[in-house]
Order: sequence, then structure tokens, then C-alpha cells
Amino acid sequence: MDIGSGKGYPASKLSNFPPAPFVFRGVKVTSMEGLLQSWKSSDSAIQIHMCTLIGLQAKAAGRNKNWQKRQVLYWQGKEIGRHSAEYQAMLDEAYEAMFAQNESKRNALLATGNAVLTHSIGRKKASETVLTRSEFCSRLMRIRARLQAQLAQQAQLARR
Repeated sequence: MDIGSGKGYPASKLSNFPPAPFVFRGVKVTSMEGLLQSWKSSDSAIQIHMCTLIGLQAKAAGRNKNWQKRQVLYWQGKEIGRHSAEYQAMLDEAYEAMFAQNESKRNALLATGNAVLTHSIGRKKASETVLTRSEFCSRLMRIRARLQAQLAQQAQLARR
């Protein structure tokens, strides 16, 4: 299933573009795209504003940030190397927070069943993007597997 904002449900809902309110490290986030784009700015106030943006507006806000030259992103005044384990952990934390706090995102993810998730418009090289196809889809599938296991366990307990 190809994830994208122009696709049908549930693929469109799993895109980073639509509104999906959650809190990340104390900051209110309106969409995952806003949060991801905010990491391109070293200014904490600008980051907080970018977290309120959705879709193309969020993407445009991060477009002219020149993070690729140094391969450094930021969160709340801290530099984080794009290719670091710390950055991967921050991505994990962000996606975990969104799915934990947003029921409609969880429902859309579960609605994908056991489909292999892809993102054909995403980039492959980490040096060119804050989130590669692989980083995005692997997180969705890992979180989905955990949610499915939790539901199966709840169902099994309910039958006892």
C-alpha cells in the first residue's frame, strides 16, 4: 500500500501531511510534517511555530532551510546529527507519541491489515531528506505489528 496524501483511506491518513494532533517533548504538534520540518530550524521559537503547520504549508516552511550542507538537525536548541543513533531515536519517539496520542492515526494504521507499506514519492537518501522511505515505512510497520499484537492479546484475555 503506497502511503501518500493523495491516496485513498487509509493510505492518505497515514501521510505526514494531514492534521494529527499530539504532544512531542512538551510541544503541541498539529501534524507530523510540521514536526519533521521544524527540525530543520535552529531557532526554538520558529520550531514551535512550524509544529502548528500542516501539509504543504509545513513542507514549504522547511524548504529553504539549509540543513543538508552540515547534515545537522535541531530540537529545542540542540544539534542532532542526521546520521546519528540519537536522531533515529528521536524519530522513533515522535512516531510513537503520535500513534499513542492519536486514535484516528492508530485506526488508519490498523486498517492497513498486513499490507506492505511503501512511500513511492519519498526520497531514499538520508542526506537529502529528514525522513527516508525506509525510515518512514519501517516505523509504520513496526508500530502496526505492536498494535496488532496488543489487540490480539486483549482479545485473548477477553475470551478467558
